[in-house]
Amino acid sequence: MEAHSREYDVDEPGPRLPGRLRDELMTTFAVDEDRGVTRVRRTWLDTFDWRLYRAGLALQHAGTRGHGELVLTGTAGQQLTARFANPARPPRWPCLADALPPGPLRDQGTAAAALLPVVTAVSQVHEVRLRNADEKTVSRIAVDAMALAGPCPAPLPTRLTVTGVRGYPGAARRAGRILDGTAGVTLSGQTALEAALHAAGRHALDYTGKVDVTLHRAMPGAEAVTAILLQQLDTLEANVDGVLHDTDIEFLHDLRIAVRRTRSALKLLGDMLPGELTLRFASEFRWLGDITTPLRDLDVQLLSVPPMAAGLVAAHSADLDPFLAYLARRRTAERRTLGRALRSARFAAVTGDWRKALLVPRETRGRAGLHATELSADRTRRAYGRVLKLGSAIIPGSPPESLHTLRKRGKELRYVLEFFASLHDPRAYRAVLSDLKRLQDCLGEFQDSQVQQEEIQALAAAMLAAGAAPAPTLLAMGELAAHLGLRQRQARAEFAERFAGFAGDAGRRRMAVLTGEDPG
Repeated sequence: MEAHSREYDVDEPGPRLPGRLRDELMTTFAVDEDRGVTRVRRTWLDTFDWRLYRAGLALQHAGTRGHGELVLTGTAGQQLTARFANPARPPRWPCLADALPPGPLRDQGTAAAALLPVVTAVSQVHEVRLRNADEKTVSRIAVDAMALAGPCPAPLPTRLTVTGVRGYPGAARRAGRILDGTAGVTLSGQTALEAALHAAGRHALDYTGKVDVTLHRAMPGAEAVTAILLQQLDTLEANVDGVLHDTDIEFLHDLRIAVRRTRSALKLLGDMLPGELTLRFASEFRWLGDITTPLRDLDVQLLSVPPMAAGLVAAHSADLDPFLAYLARRRTAERRTLGRALRSARFAAVTGDWRKALLVPRETRGRAGLHATELSADRTRRAYGRVLKLGSAIIPGSPPESLHTLRKRGKELRYVLEFFASLHDPRAYRAVLSDLKRLQDCLGEFQDSQVQQEEIQALAAAMLAAGAAPAPTLLAMGELAAHLGLRQRQARAEFAERFAGFAGDAGRRRMAVLTGEDPG
């Protein structure tokens, strides 16, 4: 752990401390400068959805000749450095769990996500040491002349990083005050990562798998629907390359959510578009949902089996190795099938034609008269009413299909809420989503457990037919199925309480705030 640092931008280029700054610092410190300049190649890493940045962290691989390290920097400037084998080159690329030191972030279930290069820069770094009257080094300044890597490097402002030395916190503060008062030196408004991203024409959080559309209350409803659908198309297309290269299973997950949201928007909001457009693309996006399902189902199985295997009682986790190997082989085959579909002319036509259709001048499309707020209130009321009607009719003896149908309608309600989130009262919106999520979690556990049970039974039959299922493996798979059955029964027992929490008086009042109705 190093001391915290402060960063400044200097208006003079180059990897050396400008003479006027050296003169100012020498009024308080003795200034020693390294003779040489070190070339450092920096590649910042993050997950595809910016999990580190969202957590206030930046991870970079800093490579010099014959040496390299991963450096994790926190929001306050503290650094944690992790070394790894073959130091001159980083792994290609580490997963999040491999790169992070022990701690809460590494312990998250998402830590298995792959790290990807975000931006790369090359720096000429020069170190300056500040000494006190006792000849002790009390602070350090790194002079960093950074440029984006590439055939035509784009230079960035020279950056000074002032770092304190343990035991001398006041020295770094004094050096900072000197820099604060020097012309041509400004406190950096961006981190080095943010500056490099800006120079590359990007910005942090430029990808999100969430609905991220800002709507205005008086905008035409057709315009609002178009904006929602275009953002989902952007999300879908942003994930295709990651799916094709199998970089991280979350790319497929986010692609499928974008497809599901699009299908729900066409179903619930499609009357704001020309009828032939809605009909054609509803069919195409259903095809896209269908072709991505087998691979995602296998991903879910491969993720869920190891944790469940740890809880086996009558069998051993090793008994499931043939099952996991069988799943991996099937996944390889399904990935090839999906890859062919995503590279097909049909897929290119779906995405290309859909974008062109959405960009047709808005005044020539859709129903006139409804503004975004009116559309939001109307469709939210309808979706909410369907959930209330279906949920209220479920009794202890209702078939599983009734809960499955309610789950689908609950997803539609959630998507409608998300589509129009920018128009809602934030506090009421968060409360309604919280109630709905608790209900969805219960319904999801119920349905997912049943689906996984059925898949395990089908896979056991297929393995047996292929001669790939030793008896211990089949017994272990049976125990997994029994465990899933128990989870399903527990979820079923919790349903009434979860639904009451969502559909009760308090929940109805919160929903009334979003729909503009009288809660009475």
